[in-house]
Amino acid sequence: MAVFEPVPLNLPVYPLRLKDEAGQRFVFDEVRKKFLILTPEEWVRQHLVHFLIQEKQFPKSLIQLEGGLKYNGLQKRSDILIYNQQGEKLLLAECKAPSVKITQDVFDQIARYNFVHRVQWLLVSNGMEHYCCKLDWETENYQFFPELPLFSQL
Repeated sequence: MAVFEPVPLNLPVYPLRLKDEAGQRFVFDEVRKKFLILTPEEWVRQHLVHFLIQEKQFPKSLIQLEGGLKYNGLQKRSDILIYNQQGEKLLLAECKAPSVKITQDVFDQIARYNFVHRVQWLLVSNGMEHYCCKLDWETENYQFFPELPLFSQL
């Protein structure tokens, strides 16, 4: 298995802790407090988490990474789930590798996961392109935003 060589993303550069061990590269996850195998998707997820915490002021304590969920009887994992101060689910993010195009299939995936979570905000990113939308569950409408607002504005 080839070691993933990190690529520049369309996100700020963060000093992620990397280590090589037994022929694999690992990245330290500041939320889960452990080293994880560095894959292209994990590279995006870690940058997005740092972006949410440092640029958008999301409290680290309200972020859940790779949480399990059941959809149509199948066990799935949501990449990033963020709660508000009251413990209610607020934002769901789906991360893809930089080489993966953001297509309708990606939006369909996060929409399926959101049938379970029922959050108001969705974020999709491959590290190069980022899409953010706000859902109105009552009117069943959504609105795309040019960027994700600060945590305090959600």
